[in-house]
Amino acid sequence: MPPKIIIENLIKIYGKKHLAALKLFREGKTRDYILQSTGNVLGLADISLEINQGEIFVLMGLSGSGKSTLARCINRLIHPTSGHIYIDDEDVAHANETRMREIRLNKVSMVFQRFGLFPHKTVVENVEYGLKVRGVERINRRQKALETLEVVGLDKWADYKPTSLSGGMQQRVGLARALATDAEILLMDEAFSALDPLTRGEMQDELLRLQKELHKTIVFISHDIQEALKLGDRIAVMKDGAIVQLGTPEELVTNPKNDYVKAFIEEVNSAQVITVGSIISKRVSLKIGQYSVSSALEQMLNQNLQVMYVVDEYNKPIGLVKKQRLEESLKQREEDTTVTMETDFPIVDSYTHLEDIFDLYKKGFPLAVVNHKKEFQGMVDAVDVLTSLGQPNRNSN
Repeated sequence: MPPKIIIENLIKIYGKKHLAALKLFREGKTRDYILQSTGNVLGLADISLEINQGEIFVLMGLSGSGKSTLARCINRLIHPTSGHIYIDDEDVAHANETRMREIRLNKVSMVFQRFGLFPHKTVVENVEYGLKVRGVERINRRQKALETLEVVGLDKWADYKPTSLSGGMQQRVGLARALATDAEILLMDEAFSALDPLTRGEMQDELLRLQKELHKTIVFISHDIQEALKLGDRIAVMKDGAIVQLGTPEELVTNPKNDYVKAFIEEVNSAQVITVGSIISKRVSLKIGQYSVSSALEQMLNQNLQVMYVVDEYNKPIGLVKKQRLEESLKQREEDTTVTMETDFPIVDSYTHLEDIFDLYKKGFPLAVVNHKKEFQGMVDAVDVLTSLGQPNRNSN
């Protein structure tokens, strides 16, 4: 599936001497030099990236890093100085204003930090506003608005004014308004940062729940690393208008590229981010019916293992055997491995976070790790978990 959004060599310069500043930037001058020489600010410094259809892509960084500028270039609330922004292969960076209004009405919706609700309109009137601007008939837009309010759990509040609602509920209304237009792309600019911590967490959970159902392409702007790691399929960390690292939450936590990124993830609980599948140490297994006790034991000795998992013809784990039990069976001249196989064993999906697996080690066995098809991927011992959590971050010089 092709990317939903492709950004190529995007540059934004604020100021009246943007052509002179652009020339200096292309000559390799720094942001500070350009500011001192021209009085212009380099907002985006040659950004190129792709955003996949159906992913939550987080732009994060400190204030002034360029994250909001980049998001607003996507729907052309800010005009880029140079470069291209392709949405479904259409270069919106160079589309005329008439076409951009159509795109904002039909393809790209925005959810703002401060809700942006009309206080004199009811909740349902706020939600149907985008449809009204589009020219949808009243009965149809009202039905769509009510359906969307039901999706976010606010259908009973349809006839109330926004001032009657809590901050979290008001943000749900803002989210419903964006969803009601059936836009394929949502831009969410610090959408939850005005909320208290408890409500903010609830809204993050709500967004993840909705995303499982709706599969929107979401560009989410945040300055909070915990929020970015929780929500993002991928995260672009920005500084001074440039992307300093782009990767999955796990990649950022385990392999920060520089001190700037390392400072963000310093206080992060890595057990909440690192997945089981990334620390698999042993991928060998025994296929049922293909190994005798002696050959299974030989395999375990060669791999220096005390335990091995047994899989069926579909590569799905069905049990495990212990080296000690195999040695005892061999002494008794028993060659059937199924006699020694234990079928009560811990199993976990590869995408499970480490903090969710500690209780599974109570039986004393390494975990059998499976993919989404429940096929055996390997096993993870307790020492693998402790080692991964104890490792210092790499490439952080």
